[in-house]
Amino acid sequence: MPDYEMIVIGSGPSGRRAAVQAAKIGKSVLVVEKGRRVGGVSVHTGTIPSKTLRETVLNLSGWRERGFYGRSYRVKQDIGAADLLARLHKTLDHEVDVLEHQFSRNGVKTARGEARFVSPYDIEITGETGEHTTVSGSHILIAVGTRPFRPDYVPFNGTNVFDSDEIVELPRLPRSLAVIGAGVIGVEYATIFSALDVQVTLIEPRSSFLDFIDKELIEEFVHELRDRNVSLRLGANVGSIELGNDGRPICRLSDGRTVTTDMLLFAAGRVGATDTLNLGAAGLDVDHRGRLKVDPKTLQTSVPHIYAAGDVIGFPSLASTSMEQGRVAACHAFGLEPPPPPEFFPYGIYSVPEMSTVGMSEEEVRRREIPYECGIARFRETSRGHIMGLNTGMMKMIFSVKTRRLLGVHIVGEGATELIHIGQAVLNLKGTIDYFIENTFNYPTLAEAYKIAGLDAWNRMSRV
Repeated sequence: MPDYEMIVIGSGPSGRRAAVQAAKIGKSVLVVEKGRRVGGVSVHTGTIPSKTLRETVLNLSGWRERGFYGRSYRVKQDIGAADLLARLHKTLDHEVDVLEHQFSRNGVKTARGEARFVSPYDIEITGETGEHTTVSGSHILIAVGTRPFRPDYVPFNGTNVFDSDEIVELPRLPRSLAVIGAGVIGVEYATIFSALDVQVTLIEPRSSFLDFIDKELIEEFVHELRDRNVSLRLGANVGSIELGNDGRPICRLSDGRTVTTDMLLFAAGRVGATDTLNLGAAGLDVDHRGRLKVDPKTLQTSVPHIYAAGDVIGFPSLASTSMEQGRVAACHAFGLEPPPPPEFFPYGIYSVPEMSTVGMSEEEVRRREIPYECGIARFRETSRGHIMGLNTGMMKMIFSVKTRRLLGVHIVGEGATELIHIGQAVLNLKGTIDYFIENTFNYPTLAEAYKIAGLDAWNRMSRV
């Protein structure tokens, strides 16, 4: 008999949800975590730290009040790295405590150490002092997440050249920052530091960025970045990176320009943290980015009793979807049939300002040749927006002209990641424009933007 009915490698969002789900139906579960504490990348270097850093910056800098008091307004005049890290560590301690309690009350066992397969059913755990323990499981879930891609030409030094995991422990605040990679992580950190009045240069080899988001939303976002003097270097490859005589990183671009800053963040991609798992012993292999291929419905790998979930299987690499993947994997492993997932789930980008989107973009609607109409609402048009001093912020809603159904909601601005869930509910319940026109929203709230955008679209649709 195996030692456990399920072994989970990794305790991030997918791992913890799978472990708790399996434990709740009475299965014996072991979670193997190589980090000092449970939580995985999400708690210690990724989702929670970056969002905590963002909230701390917005609070200490007085960012949300500058619409009234001017750009020079600050809650704390001299903000240092220690100010940012104090709140970060307190938040992380709380997250770990909650997770440890969750494991404890559900009877989930944990083991600290690095896991590697020795057979399809057996896992060897190497502890911190080098001791080895071998355990077996009838089902195994790989939830190891990802780590930053670190190419050889980048002179990482932990002082002023960082990857996206290291930046959360930055030793000091720079006066200028270059960010290489305009993906979700790069954009979030670029805008967070910009809110601290750090001069930021965002470098991206492609001519566009965040292409999965509605283009009109990105145009609005870019306009605000330029207004804050964020320099965008799009369509330029990085030729080389070196440290100058004064120790400052110098980034030479393929278009002939040079970017010299106090600090550099390399955030151009992540790879699956699978290289130490000895997957060959389990009969598994990975793609060129260290990711595992799974059945999207069951989360099974090519070896049926081995599952994988979370960032290690690639897109969409969201904490919210990873949690659901872990739950689905655990349910399938033990013969439970979870309800089918909703058709649409939201994306949240915790930049400054934040962006969130659910459903189809205007570009996708046009590709499908669906007759449609859009409605736009500006946050400054709402009483709540005026009270908050918001000069920017936009909601865009897309409706089918033929069926009147909501097709997509796209928001940039304060509270976007919270507001999006109203649109998500209506979208998954196949609601129409009539919901937004006929219903009453609290006043004054930013949620009123739904009614404004709905009426804006209705005015055009009625003419059609």
